[in-house]
Amino acid sequence: MDTSHNKSYLKQYRKSLRNKLTPAEAFLWNYLKKSQLEGRKFRRQHSIDNYIVDFFCFEESLAVELDGEIHNTQIEEDKLRDAYLLSKGIQVIRFENRFVFEHLEQVLDDIKSNFAT
Repeated sequence: MDTSHNKSYLKQYRKSLRNKLTPAEAFLWNYLKKSQLEGRKFRRQHSIDNYIVDFFCFEESLAVELDGEIHNTQIEEDKLRDAYLLSKGIQVIRFENRFVFEHLEQVLDDIKSNFAT
């Protein structure tokens, strides 16, 4: 595994985040876990260098981020983070929390549309 993934010093923080998923994260996880989405395996709260993404698929080098209210105040930080991850070959797609609840099928279709094959 690439040494930039799941750094040991973030292990407890990742575990804490997995144990405290937001309602939107928990809802979407029900559709991503156990390779349910076209056989792709997603991980929850996966770290890449110093960043922790909500969901990550190694096979597709795809990160899925769910944005709550806090993201309205950190737009520039999110842009920098997304650019950094893209420089590592990782595509990032973002959805607002409410959109996951209101338009689940579209969210799943958007995720699938980012699969290479």
